[in-house]
Amino acid sequence: MKIAVFGTGIVGQVMANRLAGLGHSVTIGTREVAKTLARTDKDPYGNAPFGEWYKLNKNLIKLDTYSEAAASAEIIFNCTMGQGSVEALKQAGNANLKGKIIVDISNPLDFSKGMPPFLSPGNTDSLGELIQRTFPDVKVVKTLNTMNCYLMVNPAALPGDHNVFVSGNDVSSKTMAKEILKSFGWKESNIIDLGDITTARGTEQLLPIWIRLYGALQNPMFNFKIVVGTPPKM
Repeated sequence: MKIAVFGTGIVGQVMANRLAGLGHSVTIGTREVAKTLARTDKDPYGNAPFGEWYKLNKNLIKLDTYSEAAASAEIIFNCTMGQGSVEALKQAGNANLKGKIIVDISNPLDFSKGMPPFLSPGNTDSLGELIQRTFPDVKVVKTLNTMNCYLMVNPAALPGDHNVFVSGNDVSSKTMAKEILKSFGWKESNIIDLGDITTARGTEQLLPIWIRLYGALQNPMFNFKIVVGTPPKM
């Protein structure tokens, strides 16, 4: 399958590597290829500049502009920073996005007032919905946004069962996204389909507690597990 991964940060890198390792044809999309490769600064987590990572992976993964990456893709993974996601997708061009599935794994974290960040949009809206409204001809599937990127592509990194959520309006698109999740190692029984794209509000609103758990645990390798019991008799 031809897949575009938007975003050159650690999330995009991990996602692109995993998809390429599964045999997909992967192109990472960026605003300007030359500027992206010329960066010499490390990311906020201390990871090496993208150009160094790309030198090690360019035999498996292509790099192109957002528009060129989207034009040749069947599915687009949005791994950009949430505040820049809509602009990145606009740069891809409506004609290159039309009719395609966008798997949105970003979160609308706003760091303008420092740490911890807040959600914008939030409460009565979500980034998933905003993308769907802005690009009505695409099929947005929100998933994988409630965990560290290494767990996204390798759930077995944690012992036992834990959950991933899926939101979206189009059933067939969610089915395809679930198949990709299963190829990452997610058990079907651990994939929870929450319903239409408005349910992305719920998963995005897990990020404030995720960030605080990260601070308390000093470890990003954790996830949410939903335990279902028998309803009490009334």
